[in-house]
Amino acid sequence: MDGAGTVSVRRTTRSTCCYCGVGCGVLIQTEHDAGGERIIGVEGDPAHPANRGRLCSKGLALADSARSLQGRALLPELRHHRGEERRPVDWGLALDTVADRLADIIARHGPDSVAFYLSGQLLTEDYYVFNKLAKGLIGTNNIDTNSRLCMSSAVTAYKLAFGADGPPTCYDDLEAAKTVLFAGSNTAYAHPVLYRRLEEARARDPDVRWIVVDPRRTDTAAMADLHLAIQPGTDVALFNGMLHHLVWEGCIDADFIDAHTTGFADLKQLLRDYTPRMSADICGIPVADLVTAAEWFGRSRAALSLYCMGLNQSVHGTDKNLALIHLHLATRQLGRPGAGPFSLTGQPNAMGGREVGGMATMLAAHREIASDGDRAELEALWRLPAGHLSAQPGLAAVELFEGLRSGKVKAVWIACTNPVHSMPDIGRVREALQRAEYVIVQDAFRGTDTVPFADVLLPAATWGEKDGTVTNSERCVTRVRAAVPPPGQAKADFWIAREVARRLEARLTMPGAPALFDFDDAGAAFDEHCRLTAGRDLDMSGLDHARLDDGGPQQWPFPAGAVQGQARRYEDGRFATPDGRARFHATPYRPVAEPTSARFPLRLLTGRLRDQWHGMSRTGRVPALFAHAPEPGLRMHPEDAARRGLKAGELVRVASKRGELVLPLELSDEMGSGTVFAAMHWNGQFLSSGGINEVSLPAVDARSRQPELKHAAVRVERADFGWHLLAARRGDALAMRAAVQPLLTQCGYAALSLQAEANASDGVAWLVVRAASASAFPQPWLAALESALALRTGPDTLEYRDARRGLLRRVAWREHVQDSFIDGLQWIDTQPAAQAASLLATAIAGQSWQATRLSAFAGAPVQARDPIVCVCRQVGESAIRAQVKAGADVADLKRELGCGTVCGSCLPQLHRLAAVPARA
Repeated sequence: MDGAGTVSVRRTTRSTCCYCGVGCGVLIQTEHDAGGERIIGVEGDPAHPANRGRLCSKGLALADSARSLQGRALLPELRHHRGEERRPVDWGLALDTVADRLADIIARHGPDSVAFYLSGQLLTEDYYVFNKLAKGLIGTNNIDTNSRLCMSSAVTAYKLAFGADGPPTCYDDLEAAKTVLFAGSNTAYAHPVLYRRLEEARARDPDVRWIVVDPRRTDTAAMADLHLAIQPGTDVALFNGMLHHLVWEGCIDADFIDAHTTGFADLKQLLRDYTPRMSADICGIPVADLVTAAEWFGRSRAALSLYCMGLNQSVHGTDKNLALIHLHLATRQLGRPGAGPFSLTGQPNAMGGREVGGMATMLAAHREIASDGDRAELEALWRLPAGHLSAQPGLAAVELFEGLRSGKVKAVWIACTNPVHSMPDIGRVREALQRAEYVIVQDAFRGTDTVPFADVLLPAATWGEKDGTVTNSERCVTRVRAAVPPPGQAKADFWIAREVARRLEARLTMPGAPALFDFDDAGAAFDEHCRLTAGRDLDMSGLDHARLDDGGPQQWPFPAGAVQGQARRYEDGRFATPDGRARFHATPYRPVAEPTSARFPLRLLTGRLRDQWHGMSRTGRVPALFAHAPEPGLRMHPEDAARRGLKAGELVRVASKRGELVLPLELSDEMGSGTVFAAMHWNGQFLSSGGINEVSLPAVDARSRQPELKHAAVRVERADFGWHLLAARRGDALAMRAAVQPLLTQCGYAALSLQAEANASDGVAWLVVRAASASAFPQPWLAALESALALRTGPDTLEYRDARRGLLRRVAWREHVQDSFIDGLQWIDTQPAAQAASLLATAIAGQSWQATRLSAFAGAPVQARDPIVCVCRQVGESAIRAQVKAGADVADLKRELGCGTVCGSCLPQLHRLAAVPARA
């Protein structure tokens, strides 16, 4: 009961996290009072088998991401003509309009004139309705998802090697493994909860060895017993060289190969060309290290490989996956505890989307489009006329948007994803959406790079507001429960897809035809999905929502009558192929799709930040999550920078054959000379460009259709600008960001960042704007910025202006008790102003201003930003280094400063700062 006597009711709802494929269970705390129901907290679910109560920094911040409705899509909107602004409408008109437009386009151009582009963050039930709508009702296989960008090479390799999609491993193998091979995965950043389990397992058993394959010395690589810093794209040569050594040293299981596999003779012939020395030369590593890795892997009691985007996002991603799987098959390192090839899923429900067949190259329940029998079987189950399902594979992601661009595809429905940021070569994606006849965008957030192209915006529910299921990396199905109702008129993705499907069904089918979408709720759709899996490799016929509610998460296969699911697959050596044998495939090494040249001499690698997720539509709402990496940047080896006369902090232009963008330069020796790195998260909501995919290339793997997002050839040169601006304001940072974001593209460079102020009350944070321009910033632009930040002159504002030279220094103040605090600033100079950055650091630290106000312009000693290491406790690097200098180890740091004691995401960096050997 609050002070006014209003009853406040609190409750806890069991659900899951909405980030990576670990599938962490969460407990969502909500409060209901006169103002409605809202999420007030989140913690890890100790009863969930995936995380056992742990959460990473992103998961722990979920409640903060849901705190404000600023930027949420709350009403359906549509426009009738491209030149118009969208206007709010009711749901009835929005749904009828979508159905009418799609029906008209199908009537004029055929089923394949429409396409769907979905997301691995949809629930399984959402996916199921969309897939049935596209393939079962409309008759097109043009339905793909952003899982194509992260998981399709892993899927293709599993199917080629084992006959079916899905890892043969489980999370318990993390603790049972004696050798762990990380390949193309910075697990410490991308899957931190699993990384915690691996750390603890190694602490219990000092004989466990870690091998990390990565061109960069990431936090994961820094903790390895052996880091293989291979040249980008040479993974196949490495794995072939390792297997060559194992074959010729007799470290393979010949009996298992003879009894349970085919194709080894052809692979062995290929391997003759991949001696350890030749392979090591291709990879750019010492041959002794390659041999050591092979020995550790082949002779281990249990070898587990963990791999992710570094293998998948490549034009040779399928071969990379297969070459690694070959190591497991040849040494029989699978089908037993602690052993197996484990593809770590990038999104929370990429697996569930594949279960229902929600991609352009597959049908429901792991059925094949090319199989006459599979199509006929699905037609019977869906009560469709014989021959209705298309035998033509649909357009995968890159081809789908090329189809829109060429006019082959007329309409696209984009749900829960942001292709204008995440697709390669996004300049062509923008062109595609501009040329499309009709664009439907279904999203919870208005602030994405894709929403401006929408002819219809359908407001969707998001995390904490939806009901259904997800399947994680270890094939574990978990119930997702709504903790609060969606705000405004937002609706669940399942409801939106079902309602459009019902309307479209009335327009496309003959009277009396069986109803395809008579699902009263998500549970009914899940039941139908599970019936479709009966007798197949992913048999889930023993599951329903009630079973998951009562018994908790369950792994498939889980056939009818089962008591529990199967943790590991292929334990008996029988695989999901027609003859039960696994398949070896010849995997020759091929170089990256785009080699470097005199014009583009550097290799660009992309990857993740520790505390951000994908396009930051959710994590970008939480100021604390910017602390570890507050602004975008391009990392370059110091020697490469020196040869080009570049310095840290300078703005540089990154250009490829396709486009360019400007980023601040960071110096780092984490990668070798000739290689640069940029994080993939930053986009047009935070930058004057669309992010690093302005320069990536759309080349795809011929079998998986997954693009090579990890690598491109670029050049880097100084970006000279005559004027530089730093502006910052304390207040409702999300509202200010929405007001400032439209101004970014008018600058040569501009970036936004949210920053948490130490000890500030809820809802108060800083918006920081950095910009650069070749000429003086136009007065209308400055006026718009000042209005958005409420930074105009007034009695609490001190200003210095030189109109002739275009210089400006402005500081706003606020009084609290008897202290004076900086409340905002705006600084324009011909060079980046270190003094302004120092003032900002003082303000964000929550420090009062002890000197006279005028001294803010006096060139006082510059205070550098103290990099935050632990976002949970907001512990800076300087405090950690001071403790280390006094003799502290990691245990002391945790005890004295509290860092590393909440989510643990910062522990790898703590070890590096404490200079603790990797075996400690």
